[in-house]
Amino acid sequence: MLPGKYLHEVFEVRVREAPDRIAVCTLDEQITYGDLDIRANRLAQKLRALGVGPDMLVGLCVDRSIDMIVGLLAILKAGGAYLPIDPTYPSKRIEFLLADSAVRVVVTVSRAAQYLGECDSTIVYIDEDAPVSPAPAAPPVPVSESKLAYVIYTSGSTGKPKGVLIEHRNILRVFEQTQHWFHFDENDVWSVFHSISFDFSVWEIWGALLYGGRVVIIPYEVARTPSQCHALLRTQKVTVYNQTPSAFRQLIAADMSQNKSSDFNLRIVIFGGEELDVKVLEPWVARYGDQTPELINMYGITEASTHVTYRRILQEDLSRPDLSPIGVAIPDYHLYVLDAKGDPVQDGVPGELYVAGAGIARGYFKRPELTAQRFVPGANAGTGGTRLYYSGDRVVSMPNGELAYLGRSDDQIKVRGFRIEPKEIELCLSGHPEVGTAVVMPHDYGDGDLRLVAFVIPQAGLKITERGTATLIAELMDRAVAELPSHLRPSAYFVVSEIPMTAHGKVDKEALRQRLALKPESDEGAPGSMTTTEEIIAEIWDDVLQLKSVGTKDDFFDLGGTSLALLRILGRVNQYFNVSLDGSELVDEPTISRLASCVDAAQLTAASEIVGNPKVSGLVTTTEEVIAEIWDDVLQLKSVGTKDDFFDLGGTSLALLRILGRVNQYFNVSLDGSELVDEPTISRLASCVDAQLQENQLQLLEKK
Repeated sequence: MLPGKYLHEVFEVRVREAPDRIAVCTLDEQITYGDLDIRANRLAQKLRALGVGPDMLVGLCVDRSIDMIVGLLAILKAGGAYLPIDPTYPSKRIEFLLADSAVRVVVTVSRAAQYLGECDSTIVYIDEDAPVSPAPAAPPVPVSESKLAYVIYTSGSTGKPKGVLIEHRNILRVFEQTQHWFHFDENDVWSVFHSISFDFSVWEIWGALLYGGRVVIIPYEVARTPSQCHALLRTQKVTVYNQTPSAFRQLIAADMSQNKSSDFNLRIVIFGGEELDVKVLEPWVARYGDQTPELINMYGITEASTHVTYRRILQEDLSRPDLSPIGVAIPDYHLYVLDAKGDPVQDGVPGELYVAGAGIARGYFKRPELTAQRFVPGANAGTGGTRLYYSGDRVVSMPNGELAYLGRSDDQIKVRGFRIEPKEIELCLSGHPEVGTAVVMPHDYGDGDLRLVAFVIPQAGLKITERGTATLIAELMDRAVAELPSHLRPSAYFVVSEIPMTAHGKVDKEALRQRLALKPESDEGAPGSMTTTEEIIAEIWDDVLQLKSVGTKDDFFDLGGTSLALLRILGRVNQYFNVSLDGSELVDEPTISRLASCVDAAQLTAASEIVGNPKVSGLVTTTEEVIAEIWDDVLQLKSVGTKDDFFDLGGTSLALLRILGRVNQYFNVSLDGSELVDEPTISRLASCVDAQLQENQLQLLEKK
């Protein structure tokens, strides 16, 4: 059992056990348990003075940083519950969260405050706190395990997002009940890949802090670049990695691009957030086996405190790609598979899943009617009259007593781990004055690249020309960008005269899927003044996104592009132009224009190497000298020795990634940083570059 009844109390025990142990790190900084506690206490004192107490919601709008953890802890220490507000959300979504929750206090940092807009709440800045001496103690707060810890909003079937109320005891018991499987301890390093607005982050953050482990916060741009994420897992020696299956597919692709297996420190990989297609894991299992790391599939629901079941994935499971195994219930849960009347079904018969147990949420914030609909009393045989959560998921009980996931019983979908109610998107699009009806559905573009597509019918009597159709689609795209988070934005739009219906009066989705063979129009005309590189990239871009005439300045993600789609584009671009781009070049500007300029720059560098030995500065003649120039420039140092340890010089993981990017571009190689784990020096990096250049030359000779 954990040594405390609420989250921050257990954290404080770990502080006393090892105050000098590293608690949280980013690519640029780190903080010990002791210092983290001091900062959180200081902020908690301020929050208490503002009246924060038990069950009071406090907004938390902070980017991925140590400040985010400070704010989260401080809110709990003050007795409140945190409401995560992702600063990357559109302004209208942030406005809704602030208005619906009616939070009186919002904790933020000066660099993110602009995203709060005209906020009426009291704003408290984490990064403007002045240190005090002596260090403050945590304020005394009358809080219990049954008090709220956080509220996370999920997509709503009525078009209105709903807040899920989770208590301290809900989260503590999920770790206590699974510890016999995982054996978490202070030696574990947990990566925080997901947004704080996604409940997977709760498991990632507290999995480390409750056991004295280390939290590694993955920057937004690294999370969206599989090759950089792959390198970070190596350099930070991550042991527990939590990921959606679709995102892990991208990591597998990045790993398979390496000539050999990587020396990971991973001991557990936990899948969650969406259905697991076991076939996706074949390349990984072929290279690493199924023992180290262990591969675990955990079905879960936000309303059931993140995780509900446990299933170890083994090589033998790959022979049954028709099944998505979710395993057995966490010990303090009871799972019921019921029919439409609420009666238990026999093993082997599909039914709807109901969950009962200590992890079930209190309900929905200020939504009593919806709470009554989804959190129901078990009235029939086998349920014992306990309070049940109706998941809406269809499952089947297998002969061995385990469950397999079959899909949804309603229109709700999962895309990249996000639970999505199409109705929310449809209502947004229907708000356009020229739209009468909107239907949104998922479509698999291949290789697991699942995206949303929208079909809209114009208002009755409104005739839209071909040019008008392009204008309407452009306006709908702008509307989605302004009102919906990126995971809720359709990738493609179709303006149709009618929506086909089945004999039962429901939308005929199969008939709509046949329309997807046609490419929807974008808002841009013919290429016109594109450069040759831009034209080639535009063709690849159009083909992968299934759009026509994408503009060179159109934002990839605003068009509905996914990280997986971007990975496919980069693979084809790299192959066509013989370059090695990894996507990090597009973080600030994911457009055709930017990608084309990066390709041109990479080719120019390669050409200069062929014509004559290029110069970084001065007369450079060796690999070590070239790398030393780059090393010096990034670290802002002079005359670094070839045997000097990068991290002893004050280097950070982010700086190392920048160096590797420039080295890879300069020499046209593909190093990911794993080569430097044991010896992060110029000499070692130079030898790795030379070895890969020689290998490339041998491959060229073999082809000839």
